[in-house]
Amino acid sequence: MRTIVQKFGGTSLATAERREMVAQKVKAAVGQGYRPVVVVSAMGRAGDPYATDTLLRLAAEAFPDASPRDLDLVASCGEVISAVVLAQTLRRHGLEVAVLTGGQAGIITDANHSRANILRVEADRLLAHLKAGRVVVVTGFQGVTETGDITTLGRGGSDTTAAAIGVALKAEVVEIYTDVDGVKTADPQLVPEARTLELMAHYELAQMAAVGARVIHPAAVELAMRHNLPMRIKSTFDDSPGTLIITQLEDPLRWPPYYSGRVVAAVTHMPQVTQLVVNTPEGDPDNRHAIAVFQTLADANISVDLINVSPTQKAFTVPEEVADRAEKALISRGYRPQVTSGCAKVTVVGMGMRGVPGVMARVVRALTEAGAPVLQTADSHVTISALVPHAHLGPAVRALHRYFGLDQPATAGRTAEPATGAGAEGREQTPAARSAVAGGGSKAGGASQPAAREGR
Repeated sequence: MRTIVQKFGGTSLATAERREMVAQKVKAAVGQGYRPVVVVSAMGRAGDPYATDTLLRLAAEAFPDASPRDLDLVASCGEVISAVVLAQTLRRHGLEVAVLTGGQAGIITDANHSRANILRVEADRLLAHLKAGRVVVVTGFQGVTETGDITTLGRGGSDTTAAAIGVALKAEVVEIYTDVDGVKTADPQLVPEARTLELMAHYELAQMAAVGARVIHPAAVELAMRHNLPMRIKSTFDDSPGTLIITQLEDPLRWPPYYSGRVVAAVTHMPQVTQLVVNTPEGDPDNRHAIAVFQTLADANISVDLINVSPTQKAFTVPEEVADRAEKALISRGYRPQVTSGCAKVTVVGMGMRGVPGVMARVVRALTEAGAPVLQTADSHVTISALVPHAHLGPAVRALHRYFGLDQPATAGRTAEPATGAGAEGREQTPAARSAVAGGGSKAGGASQPAAREGR
């Protein structure tokens, strides 16, 4: 039995006309011999009658002291409405349909209401419907605890629902339908010439999602990556192939146009962040200050990102909306942090940058030529991030996109452009970057994760 999971977001389900387009995608999968499981989000976006944010706003106005358990009950309603309405559309097209809530589909979670983690998927009921020839429509974003309480998975949780069901059913592919035609090389609102990528590695997409790209939830990609489950990001509104997401791109015979010469796959960004710098001029030989600073923020449930630590300085960023709280928490411990608000993080992402000399030099040169001051940098094996003033966000993203050739189609054998004047420094920080803040590793914090956590 060939199974496929198709997930449709709120904009794809918002109107009767769009639901007809969804029905055509499901019918096409059936016609190709698949047994589809269709995962749905709530219809529309904030302000629309059945959107999750609208329901939660109603709950907050009616009972502001509601428990997290009760709020999950309210939040889960949007997907239920969406599933039943779509099922009727599919039935009009001659399909036999079964509608299941997340709990009925066997999604068992922990009891962390509003940010629950999936523990397992008990797929027997799903399989029974599929073997009977039914299309199964499942409410995304939700599950149940071991004791039967309804839980929700946090922002973007329907993506995670789709990935978890795909893993449990050993699906051939999970298709994530949205209002764009795939993963872009940058945000088209900032870079009109951004292209749609045909192929990406799971790890690249997970890193993009973690550092600002909103095309898919990072937890969904990480789950698919662990189980080598292919994904495809597609548009509901056209027939373009979208972006295929697989685990390995290293096979040069199979994927030469997409990997062998590609240093950077995409540029992403995260706006509205604030930099905090705690100076310890006396040094920190026993890491006492580093421990105190980050434990203070952890105790305040504040996730930190873009972290640089040296004996005389601890620098990091936090989301803008918690910056005041972070500053007050540090002041309460006797620190006087330097606060720079109105910042944005820009990041280049690519599996091909590992071990390639000169990538960091090219990043700094591109930002310098764009007139974007580099306030701080950090990197991982497949990312380099730079903090810039928000006023320079657009020019910074466009410069990086152009500097790494992302406005041009990938070609076989293309290699990294040598970094003139920088030496073979690999991806070590240039003096321009080091003069801002001493470098360190990074991992995006919990703003886009099911649960808040400190960045690495």
